[in-house]
Amino acid sequence: MDIFEIKKIKKLRNFAPDFSWQLQYTQKYYYQLMKRRIICCAVVAMMMAQHATAQTPQRKITIGELFTLVESGSKTLRMQKSGVDVSARGIEEAKSKRLPDVGASLQMSYNGNVVMTDRDFGNVKGFSQPHFGNSFALEAQQVVYAGGAIDAGVRLAELQKEMSENTVSLTRNQQRFIAVGQYLDLYKISNGIKVYDSNISLTEKLIEDISSKQSQGMALKNDVTRYELQMEQLKLGKRKLEDQRSILNHQLCNTLGLKDVVVEPVMDLEAFAAADLSEQDLQTTASASSPLIRQSAIGMQIADQQLKLAKSELLPKVAIVAADNFTGPFNYDIPPIDNNFNIWYVGVGVKYSLSSLFKGNKSIRKAKEQVRQSHDTHAVSHERVNNSMQQAYTMHQQAFAELRTQQKSVELANQNYKVVNNRYLNQLALVTDMVDASNIKLNAELQEVNAQINIAYTYYNIMYVAGNIK
Repeated sequence: MDIFEIKKIKKLRNFAPDFSWQLQYTQKYYYQLMKRRIICCAVVAMMMAQHATAQTPQRKITIGELFTLVESGSKTLRMQKSGVDVSARGIEEAKSKRLPDVGASLQMSYNGNVVMTDRDFGNVKGFSQPHFGNSFALEAQQVVYAGGAIDAGVRLAELQKEMSENTVSLTRNQQRFIAVGQYLDLYKISNGIKVYDSNISLTEKLIEDISSKQSQGMALKNDVTRYELQMEQLKLGKRKLEDQRSILNHQLCNTLGLKDVVVEPVMDLEAFAAADLSEQDLQTTASASSPLIRQSAIGMQIADQQLKLAKSELLPKVAIVAADNFTGPFNYDIPPIDNNFNIWYVGVGVKYSLSSLFKGNKSIRKAKEQVRQSHDTHAVSHERVNNSMQQAYTMHQQAFAELRTQQKSVELANQNYKVVNNRYLNQLALVTDMVDASNIKLNAELQEVNAQINIAYTYYNIMYVAGNIK
């Protein structure tokens, strides 16, 4: 039974005051209703208490802590670091080709008797021989000249490791830029929510003032309604920002490897405004430290080593060889000699592939084309980084100009709001003028917050292009 039913019963009681059973009926359900209310209040209180205890903890994170968490929590960065270990094993493998090749073999056999015939398979004769045979051989080979292939292979493996390390630097730079972008977006939204809170408080005060004037007959009910509508729009805007903050917080936590944490950004925007940056110095830094440029430079060296490997195919291979063979019996005599024999030798071997005369030139031409391509790629990388840095620096300067404009806009919007508010209180302006002034003030404050954050964002964009986010 709800309050409307009770009111209905009370009306019936007024029409029939002489019937006591109606009074008892009303009291009975009134007490039941109060009991239900008490139970509901208790349940709601318990749920609110549980919600309060289950709230996601907040964690204040600075920019420095952000980058530390990226280093430990990024799965992409961890995967690239494992590639460095693989490349290190590749160097060890390439160097092992400088070591001698050593082989050993052991053979035990059962030898049958010898049968000998003439060429026309006539005159068959049989000879007995020792039945149990053995053979133990030890061979060693040391390459002393391979046309430079071994040294080129080692250098190529070292360059592959440098490429893997540079890929780690490139990935670290990218992951830090992604994280700081999410971090600044989260900071922007959090400040936007504060702006909404400030305007909601101001609107609440205005509604109270206008309601007071309306009760005195100095304002219309429609004025109160318009600002109540304005209040709902402000609450809706705040709710949208809160939802966006939740989404961004989830994305940032995934990037950092965090779980069940509400990130609260902590940063000093004045530090970015005070940063003294020179485009020429930034271009020099980018040319020296950009992972993209370093990647293309390593690519040129790799192409050079691959050319050396192709040329080595046209050169002979020289090696020192040694062997020792302990075998028995000696079956190449009739009758066989049932003894063990030890034979050893040391010598120099030369190997040359005749097919390289018509195959090697094609490989060399291909390698030379790759060398030219790598140089072109390096030049293009320099050009791209130079253009990106010029653009990033220009956008950074533009962000300062935008901030100055938005600061002036906020100042003018506040002045306009005060003027319109005074005119409205003196019945010289319409409520629509007040609503417009409030919206202008809100938009100006939001744009100022965005402009402040854009300075930090463009600063880190410069550091990203330079390959030096820290």
